[in-house]
Order: sequence, then structure tokens, then C-alpha cells
Amino acid sequence: MLRAVPFFLLFIGLTCPAFPASAAESPLDKILPAPACAEGWVMDGKVTLYDRDTLFERINGEAELYVPYGFDRLAAARYASAKEPQTGFDADVYRMGSLLDAFGIYANYRKREDAGVEIGAGGTMSGSQLFFYQDRYLVRLQATGPKPPEQDAFLACARAIARNLPANAGQPRELELFAVPAVVPKSERYSASSLLGYDFFRRGLMADALLGGEQVQLFLVTEDSPERARTAFDRYRDYLKSSGKELQVVEAPDRASLQGVDPLYGRVIAVQAGRFIIGAVRFTDAAAVQRLVEQLRGRTGGL
Repeated sequence: MLRAVPFFLLFIGLTCPAFPASAAESPLDKILPAPACAEGWVMDGKVTLYDRDTLFERINGEAELYVPYGFDRLAAARYASAKEPQTGFDADVYRMGSLLDAFGIYANYRKREDAGVEIGAGGTMSGSQLFFYQDRYLVRLQATGPKPPEQDAFLACARAIARNLPANAGQPRELELFAVPAVVPKSERYSASSLLGYDFFRRGLMADALLGGEQVQLFLVTEDSPERARTAFDRYRDYLKSSGKELQVVEAPDRASLQGVDPLYGRVIAVQAGRFIIGAVRFTDAAAVQRLVEQLRGRTGGL
């Protein structure tokens, strides 16, 4: 006989969110495959874990880069060739604050000339390194020894690691904004603090675009609410006013825009719409840039 579900239990089931994906994540020390990541490539020793206080022991000189992106822990190990033990590579798996944070660190290392690899949400590979990100994880494989491993070994081990990560292989939704022909591929990057070096732009993305043979820089400030975006816009407007440079401002309750000269970056166009500020700097053709900025603004509706 079926029994009625008590109302308060039904209410909880309907109103409480599902557990986040991180609740199903594997322990970090289990993500690196053991005893081998691919045929003939065995783990040399065991997995070592690092946190914010000890990260410098693994990447001295680079540890400070990771903290603003919500770095949590790192799992590291070395894999060696069973035939040539001196040939191997270090495998590092960084757990970051979010998918967007993982992309931000990945984009910091990505080079446009490196070959792309279809692993996770995005990856690149050179002769001695392979990077990819998936969910909130960044994976870095770095060759060690007198000669780098064959690329097939890099790829096989990277795919084995990816299978142990959360299945989400999608890119950050914010990157959809830059999915227009003018944007230069692999130029997108994310800053978790002080976009353009300004503390009132707390975080955001940048990308390069080509307009009529001229390269310009696009930027997207992401805020938690329209009110915070408007506050950031107003602070930027006041900064430009105080510089004494050329400035034109159009303000409305639901939108504000400006054109002027930034003391550090030259000509600038910026529009605040919703929780975003979309803009461009370092250009000469204001009309073309205005059209592109408006095109990007129109793409923020689903973000």
C-alpha cells in the first residue's frame, strides 16, 4: 500500500538544491592512476599532496599565481618508462575554486602555437608539456629526464587522468560571449582579480579581436549583480574623469556607456548592462569597435 509523503518532506525535496558535483568527486590522491597511467608507464613512488601552505615546495615562484583562483590542493606524482626509467614526466592535478578558475590558470600557460588536444574542456600540448582543464581541475604533465616521452604516452596518461575527474567537460559559459568571428582563437583569458590592473574591476575576461587588420583588446567584467556592475562602472568613469582625458558618458537607469581615453590603454569604449561591463581598449576605429561591443552585449542575455 502506498503511503502519503509528509508535506514537510515534500517541501524540502522541492526547495533544497541537489548536492553539488563536488560531493561526488574522488579523493584527490586517487585521481592519478596507480600503479600505471598507461601501458609501460608506471608511477615512480607515490602521490604527494600539497595545500596552500606547501604549494611553493612543488612550484616555487609560481605558487602565488594560483591562490586568487581558489586553489585548494595539488596531487603530484612522477611516471616513468618501464623500459627507460630515466625517461618520465611529472603529473600534477590542481583543484581550483571553480571551472572558470581552472580555465584562468590553464589560459595563463596556453600558447597559441601549441597543438590543441581534445581532452576535458580544453587542452594543449608541446614537445615537453601537456595541459588540460576539466571541471574545476587543471592537469599539467611535464617531461623530465634526458628526452621527452612520446606524445602517445602523454595523451594516454592525460586521458586516464581525465577519466578519474568529474565528467563535466564543458567550458565556462562566459566564454560563449567571445564566440564571434572577430575574436582571435586561444586569446581568451580570465583574471580572478584586478582586471586591467584596476581594483574596481574585481575579476573578468579579456580577448584579442581583429577588426579590419587592427588588433584590439576586449574585456568583460563579471559581477554578482547589476548593482555591483554599476558601482564598478561608476568608479571607472570617475577614474577617467579625474585623469583629465577625453570622456563622453551616457547614463540610464538600466544601462550606462562611455567613450574616452584611458591613461594606460588609450581609447576605450565600455558598456554596463546587467551584471556585466563589456568594453574594448587600444583601437583607432571607434565605429567598428562600438558595433562589436554592442554585438557582445547582445550575447550576455543568457549568461
